[in-house]
Amino acid sequence: MRELHGALLDQLRHDAEPYHRAHVLIHIVGRDPGSREVRIVRDEIPDTVLVKTLLAERQADGRIPLPPDDRWRGAHWVLVTLAELAYPEGDQGLAPLREQVLEWLGAPEHPREIAGRRRWPAVQGGNALWALLSLGLADERTEELARRLREGQRPDGGWNRGLGPAASPSSFTEILIPLRALALHAHLAGSAESTEAAARAAEVLLSRGLYRRPQNGEVIRRDFLSLRYPSYGHYDLLFGLKVLAEAGQVTDPRCSEALDLLEAKQLPDGGFPAEAKHYRVGRQEGGNAFPGRLGRYPPAALESLCHRRCLPGPSGRGKAAGRLVPAVAHGQLSDHAPASACLRGPLLPPAGMRRRRAAAQPG
Repeated sequence: MRELHGALLDQLRHDAEPYHRAHVLIHIVGRDPGSREVRIVRDEIPDTVLVKTLLAERQADGRIPLPPDDRWRGAHWVLVTLAELAYPEGDQGLAPLREQVLEWLGAPEHPREIAGRRRWPAVQGGNALWALLSLGLADERTEELARRLREGQRPDGGWNRGLGPAASPSSFTEILIPLRALALHAHLAGSAESTEAAARAAEVLLSRGLYRRPQNGEVIRRDFLSLRYPSYGHYDLLFGLKVLAEAGQVTDPRCSEALDLLEAKQLPDGGFPAEAKHYRVGRQEGGNAFPGRLGRYPPAALESLCHRRCLPGPSGRGKAAGRLVPAVAHGQLSDHAPASACLRGPLLPPAGMRRRRAAAQPG
């Protein structure tokens, strides 16, 4: 693993955008989120052009006159983006957006009766729970969000929007957001139920090495291997590692191959390429338009593999030990870097599976 160059780290620490600096201080430098230094930086975030643009469509009542799930400008996605940017906690000016989202999630069309069970959109509910907890806007209704997520968890530990018998097993794209939300709820609320639910959800990812089919070890989908930010709920390797780090599960040996794959993408300066994106810059309605650029070093990249403090040291197990790839932490995803640092060579099944296959061959 190449270390982040001192010049790049210095650049990140003095970045013009305070949301980048906040993530660097917390997740790379290791400052306490409640420290005066971090609070001063986070207090600058509401005055940034990006945040002002995100909130510019609020009306006099504080609400955004779009469907809450409008991509990526509705109240639901605005709150999630603010949470990703490390927006300061407890801003009651955001309360109207909270009410807008909670009313939307509580609308009759959301819970549905399928095979005798009330089903509920786990991704939207998980995003709302995570954002409200992160922004310090939680109240008694967030407990209901957590309860609904736990109630909708499938026997195999995940979630699936399909809802019918053919919807088994759980969908990778439906697991990460609820897992992220329940892990944070478990931490902040001390909920044993959420702790257990998050552990079950994490096991779904870990048992598949984050991106492989359990039946044959093949890659589930090639786009799972491309680095993107923001993820907007789409599954990929980077977001999977980031959420497992937040849930305290990234030290599991089954993350090693995914970490090695991420390491293979590292650029010479210690950063990482942004290989694709889920948005386009603009303000047009109904077309994945995002009202501004997120900058060269997306905060999620900072956060993801940046939890190296909770990893074993270099003397630990295997090649992937001792680092949650300062990739997402150290090295950031760079919009300007070539996407040439992709995995070299064929995508092989895990070594253990290859050995088992070889042993099964005649002769």
